[in-house]
Amino acid sequence: MAQQELVFAPLGGVGEIGMNLSIYGLGDGRTRSWLAVDLGVSFAAEEHLPGIDLILPDIRYMVQERKNLAGLILTHAHEDHYGALIDLWPKLKVPVYATPFTAALLKAKCANEQGAPDIPVTIVQLGSRFNVGPFDVELVSMAHSIPESNALIIRTPVGTVLHTGDWKIDLTPILGDVTDEKKLRALGEEGCLALVGDSTNAVREGRSPSEADVGKTIRALIEGAKGRVAVTTFASNVARLRTVAEAAFSCGREVVVVGRAMDRISQIARECGYLEGIPDFRPADAYGYLPPNKVVALCTGSQGEPRAALSRIATDQHPDVTLSRGDTVIFSARTIPGNEKEVGKIINGLIDQGIEVITDRTHMVHVSGHPRRAELEELIGWVKPKILIPAHGESLHLSEHAKLARGLGIKEVVQCRNGDLVRLAEGRAGIIDEVPCGRLYKDGTILVEADARTVADRRRLSFAGSISVALAVTEKGELAADPEIDLIGIPERDRDGLIIADAVYDAIESTMESLPRKRRGDPDAVGEAVRRAVRSVIVQRWGKKPMCHVHVLTV
Repeated sequence: MAQQELVFAPLGGVGEIGMNLSIYGLGDGRTRSWLAVDLGVSFAAEEHLPGIDLILPDIRYMVQERKNLAGLILTHAHEDHYGALIDLWPKLKVPVYATPFTAALLKAKCANEQGAPDIPVTIVQLGSRFNVGPFDVELVSMAHSIPESNALIIRTPVGTVLHTGDWKIDLTPILGDVTDEKKLRALGEEGCLALVGDSTNAVREGRSPSEADVGKTIRALIEGAKGRVAVTTFASNVARLRTVAEAAFSCGREVVVVGRAMDRISQIARECGYLEGIPDFRPADAYGYLPPNKVVALCTGSQGEPRAALSRIATDQHPDVTLSRGDTVIFSARTIPGNEKEVGKIINGLIDQGIEVITDRTHMVHVSGHPRRAELEELIGWVKPKILIPAHGESLHLSEHAKLARGLGIKEVVQCRNGDLVRLAEGRAGIIDEVPCGRLYKDGTILVEADARTVADRRRLSFAGSISVALAVTEKGELAADPEIDLIGIPERDRDGLIIADAVYDAIESTMESLPRKRRGDPDAVGEAVRRAVRSVIVQRWGKKPMCHVHVLTV
């Protein structure tokens, strides 16, 4: 009988930040049972992926192994860990496990998305231990920037793995449990084969500050404000919502919630007990009835999203909420890489209106939910893993995490990338194979392959425009009417001031005249000859190669 082995493969989230998806396999090499952890998205940058809303992991390997997939566990409810579930779960139809707050957010998300599948979720309690197929899983509460973030202790006959999820060590986290040091130390005594860990802040020395430090700053800022105050943050950061609310109420101000996501998550947080003792928030339409020095608006839009509340407020397009000179806006969130332009545009627009803008560049109004180097060292000291695999980060983060682990005496540190299959065995750990992986793009309501022509064509369109030519040709191969052309995104005149459309007409006519009579009777030959001629003249006059479509109709 072949000996069982334990393997790990990231299908997203390693070598990048976002789109987290990991699978663990237990078997003899020919047949394995699999456990999936998280199923997240990344957000697309418009200039790189025009028209694409989200980036999702390619799960073809999981679909292929679906009969052997025992279940999927969600560590927490951030989009980069659970945001792909609605789109991809129907391909898997696998049991899903989540804690109460995560399950409630998923239910609300499904209810608000047209055509969302009915995803049955097994609700597991914080700190609980349960079986998923041959995997014995125990939840470990970890401090993070959303309630109920969990690490997973995954026990198997071959060894035990700690999958950290997102975490930090925060002794004063405002709400939720602190990172469960006792359980993690007990794991270290029991014996931990491998640690698969968050690398996001591995380049930063010291410790991530506490949520309580943010609370002191925000309270001081609200106390000192004379006009209206708007605070924007991630709606999922319920601790921050509570921090802002406590500061506002202590200063005699009402909290108005602005933005659908903020309203939805605050309601769920209240139902789950995370806003206990906090007076009810007011709806956006109450804003105009409150004196400027008696209101704090809690807004979506910290990442510059054009349809979010703050963007609409900044451009004076929100139906209920306005800001004016002397008011204050607090950005209580880190700008996700790629969103700098959008956030900067809003900040500059607010400043131009005389509104004071406060960010984490000058004030402690945001703290990370991820561990810095001293916290990584402490966790490794508690758990004492034989093997360490840096995850959740770009190349620099993974490399720094690996160096830190080696410096602490971890002998087997495996730096892998998405698609690498890693053997988890003391003394024999390493990459042993590859599994299919990649990306899918959410384009409106459909999913497209990352290598599909769709996005490449849009890039070309955005860079060089397009030309459409319609030709009516007689059976003898002569033009039956003047060509119809449509130039989209192309300058009207060339550098000499000549009309480009005229040059296109001339190129079409000369091409038709120069074609041998036999070829003129072939619509495909006519179309290709005209296409080449038109593109050539555009290149001469403009220096760019637009997309060119020629339609030939025989009459």
